[in-house]
This record gives sequence, C-alpha cells and structure tokens, in this order.
Amino acid sequence: MSPVITVRAPGKLFIAGEYAVVSPGEPSVLVAVDRYVSVSVSESVGAGSIHSPEYGRSPLLWTRSADGLRIDPEHHPYDYVLAAITIVERLRADLRVAPRFFDLRIESGLDDVSGRKFGLGSSAAVTVATVRALDEFYGLGLDRLAAFKLSMLATIRVNPSASGGDLAASAFGGWIGYRAPDRDLLGERSENGPIAPLLADENLWAGLQIVRLHPPEELRFVVGWTGEPASTARLVDELGRRTLAGAVDHPAFLLDSRACVSALWESLSRGDDAATLDGIREARRLLQRLGAQAGLPIETAQLAVLCDIAEAAGAAAKPSGAGGGDCGIVLAPVHTDLADIFREWEHHDVRHLTIGVHPPEGVLDVL
Repeated sequence: MSPVITVRAPGKLFIAGEYAVVSPGEPSVLVAVDRYVSVSVSESVGAGSIHSPEYGRSPLLWTRSADGLRIDPEHHPYDYVLAAITIVERLRADLRVAPRFFDLRIESGLDDVSGRKFGLGSSAAVTVATVRALDEFYGLGLDRLAAFKLSMLATIRVNPSASGGDLAASAFGGWIGYRAPDRDLLGERSENGPIAPLLADENLWAGLQIVRLHPPEELRFVVGWTGEPASTARLVDELGRRTLAGAVDHPAFLLDSRACVSALWESLSRGDDAATLDGIREARRLLQRLGAQAGLPIETAQLAVLCDIAEAAGAAAKPSGAGGGDCGIVLAPVHTDLADIFREWEHHDVRHLTIGVHPPEGVLDVL
C-alpha cells in the first residue's frame, strides 16, 4: 500500500469583475484566502470510496466498469469530486498509467462550525485539491496550469456557466487577475476522446489569462459575512434569462466592467492605493446598477449595511461574488478604525471573518 497523500487548496473571494467574468476574455480580480479544503487519498483494493464528514458518516463507494466509474445511482453531494476523478482517470488512461483503486477523504474549513457556507468557493477548492491529490497518487507530473485546466474541464461538466476564476485562485493563491476561456468550446471538445491533447491546445484555451497581481501593501483586507446563503449559479442563470428578455443592457455592462477592472489591475500593479479604493467603489456601483436593471438582489439590505458601515469609516467595500448574501470585502487604509467597523457590524448582525490571504504559489506572469 502506498502512503496517504494529502493536498489542500484555498478558498477564494472575488474582488471585482463579478458577472462579467463569465463572458470569455472579460477581466476580474480574485484573492485566495487562508481557509482550506483538504483531500487525502490512499490506495484501496476492490473498490474505492469518497468520504466527507460534511455529508454524513457513510462514504460513497465506487467501482469500475468498462464504461468508467460505477457509482450508486441515487443522488449524492459529490458531483465536483466525481467530475474531478473522472477527468483525471481519462488523462491517466491517455498516459497509459495503470488504474488503481483509492479512498478519498475530504475535510473542509470553508464553512462555520454549524456547516453554513461562507461563499468561499468550496466547490472549486475541492475540485483543485482532488485533481492535485490524484496527480500525485498516479505520478502524472502535472504542473499547476495543467491541474487548473483539468479542474476547469471537470467543473464545466457540473456547471457549464462557471467562469473558473475560483479555480485559478485555488490553484495559484495570492491576488490574481483572471480572464475566462470559452467554456462552451471546452465542454464540446472534452465530451469524448482523449484529454491529454486538449491541455496543450493553445487555440482551445484562447482567452484564458491568469496573472499575478501585487497586493495593496498599505490597505488592509477585511471580510464580513452577512449570514445569508447565496447561490452563484442561480443568480448567474437568472441574470442570463433577464438579459435575453431585454431587461439588461449587457454590452454596456461588459464595457463598464472591463474599464473598471482593467483600471484596478493597473492601480494594483502601480501600488496606487487611492485609485484601488476608487476601483472598489466603482465596482460596487456597477453591481448596484446591474441589480437594479435586472431586478435581482445582488446587493441585499444586509450587504448594503456591511458596505455602508465600512465606507463611513473611510474604507472601500462591496459585495464579493454574485451577491445575494454571503460575504462583502473591504479594503481599509491603515488609519481606519477597524474596531469601530466591527462593533457596528456586530450591532447589525454582520460577522467579521478572521480571514487573510493565502500566499502565491506557482509561476505566473506578473502585472
């Protein structure tokens, strides 16, 4: 038996570019956070299993058939994990690496003690961690970019509208700028056939950009949680329907978002804190206008309270991600009275999360 292999991947928070990023080539900013999903893999015999305390005591058992993995047909909560396993198994077969059975155990630190999710990208983190753990288990020798690409191919099997920004943050850590590839094309090309050639096909990944951004040195990164759960996929899908119905001027939104986020990339690269704060405020205004046009609760009343309290103290704040609940992010100048913000948040049932930034990992172009 081989030794137990354990890999962890960080969660993420969006800084700017939400909603626009699902369109190929549109820029966004994300940060990897120091909360993690850990995946442990150990060799087994005759069958494999997947177990997470989050989903109860009984593991999901799997075997192999001529058609691939065979699992219990009943509903299960491991969609992203199984998609990651399947894509790695297809690559393993391409590379003529012998199949083995294995047990996976998943531990998540992205939720609170009661199991409520903070909106830190647990699906992305578990996908990246699973791909990297199985890469090590099989000795495939993937670099971080290849692991990201495999994670992207796995994710779009479950959620075709996913941008992949959260995967990039989990794969590379730190502050990143991200543009998405064409996931419709990725899904079509990866439906059947070998996986290995797809990873090296530059045309297939045209539009993908992952760059390292300089973190703001004189601005403190703060996270608040509204306690309201949100569904990114539901909100993105609903926005798509309302855009098709003519409620949203989507080209204008993309143009405004591109200008805002591109300027934010530049201000971060220059270390221009004042421009970075202005960029965060403009990104919030864009989400507010988008929500008003679409009639969607992107900035809920609780998120508005979170942001307004921080703004009143001289910081810049906005919802993180699709909104509708979950977290807001704050960038605060060093002279900001954070204790006062936290007291006001507590008074309004907003919880300060003691979250920092997970350090950069791997090699990326730097802006």
